Amino acid sequence: MTSKLPINLKDLLHQRKVEGERIEYKTGWNPDPIMRTLCAFANDFENLGGGYVVIGQDCDEMGMPVFPPKGLPDNQLDRIQQELLGFCNQIQPSYFPMLSIERFEDRNLIVLWAPGGQNRPYKVPRSVTARRKDYRHYIRRYSSTVEARADDERELISLTARVPFDDRFNQTAGTNDLSLRLMEEFLREVGSDLADESRELSAEALGRQMNVVGGPPEAALPKNVGLLFFNDHPERFFPATQIDVVWFPEGPGGDRFDEKTFAGPLARIARDALSHIQANYLKQTVVKHPDRAEAERFWNYPFAAIEEAVVNAVYHRSYDIREPIEVRITPEDLVVLSFPGPDRSIRLEDLKQGKAVSRRYRNRRIGEFLKELDLTEGRSTGISKILKVMKGNGSPPPVFETDDDRSYFLIRLPVHLESEGSEKTPVETPVETPVETPDQILRMLDEKPEMTLAEVASKIGKSLRAVERASSKLVKAGRLKFVGPKKGGHWEVIEKS
Repeated sequence: MTSKLPINLKDLLHQRKVEGERIEYKTGWNPDPIMRTLCAFANDFENLGGGYVVIGQDCDEMGMPVFPPKGLPDNQLDRIQQELLGFCNQIQPSYFPMLSIERFEDRNLIVLWAPGGQNRPYKVPRSVTARRKDYRHYIRRYSSTVEARADDERELISLTARVPFDDRFNQTAGTNDLSLRLMEEFLREVGSDLADESRELSAEALGRQMNVVGGPPEAALPKNVGLLFFNDHPERFFPATQIDVVWFPEGPGGDRFDEKTFAGPLARIARDALSHIQANYLKQTVVKHPDRAEAERFWNYPFAAIEEAVVNAVYHRSYDIREPIEVRITPEDLVVLSFPGPDRSIRLEDLKQGKAVSRRYRNRRIGEFLKELDLTEGRSTGISKILKVMKGNGSPPPVFETDDDRSYFLIRLPVHLESEGSEKTPVETPVETPVETPDQILRMLDEKPEMTLAEVASKIGKSLRAVERASSKLVKAGRLKFVGPKKGGHWEVIEKS
């Protein structure tokens, strides 16, 4: 039952890669509420990917962890595991979370990873310690575990056998189709301790610990998400798993076009396609003004907006539809097209305003992996970020389009008007090799300490991932620090270049 977590423990405890509503902190071993929460995570009512229960970690009244954790005594660890095994047998149908004993700040923690189950709905006694067993279905409501009642219970029961496509077993593949190399690279990138053990495990054993393999030992099968991320040629199992980048120098009606196709594991094709677009089609314009020394700088298409649009397509497209993701670039706009469209629960009016929140996610596991790789923030933030980045670059607002049948989803990013020589024609000057990213970050945060890293990324034309990585190194080097709460705080530059 004991295993290593496929995610970095520090990131998990600080809610950096997993939202707070998917984490439950328990100061000590209290079986009844813990089993109800495990049942709720297994039911995964909102298709978020289940969650984690951390035993030995206390939190404040807002649900935020308090450090150092209280921890668990050494002499309680075996007893808790034995009791937990017995109580998990009371969940119907059978369900067992993955358990990891962790050491953090010299304290013992038990972390239970409870992914969404294959056989929902699940139910568990209100009190597993009582003699009389009163079984109930439980679900998560934001950051709380509640009993499913009336309409929620009927809807939960209706989800039987409706496991999201990415979390289903693939009957046409075997565990040997999973690449140990790709799995190890992923674990090392996210900082999981499991990476150190990965070379000693078989693809099936490692896949089970990462929850990309399931089924009985005699008939183990990979899950679709495992093949999409950890097979060098997932298009063999899911035709049209690719990103086509097409450049129309004369516009879509012209006779000339250049096309490049990116195929392979999802994380690789997203990064490669974005790097190709950034290197070949993004241009910075510098406008000098006679009345002030500071020049105005903007991009024809801000990279952060393109990044969100492309990763959003990778996250939300359907992989059982044989249509690739298309990125069409012209001198007038950049369009990202994917199939199908957003869930019908999302109103197009809300989508255009960046207020859309999906009731359920089409690919809960794909989103989970993309978030661990810092490729997406999840939680329906992509559209609002695109709106914000385009506005910050001075570009026209983006266009979001679908049809009544929600058969497709199109994101159109119009080119910055001054890049095309409108009435206010800019004076273009060659852009010299930019200052190193860390120095740019320090200069901008020294001038405007309240800026977010996303705003910095937009201004200097770098990806948010690159800016976050550089700022983290600056903090570790003692050249930069963040003062105050996460919301409402500010940056303080300690040492300039």
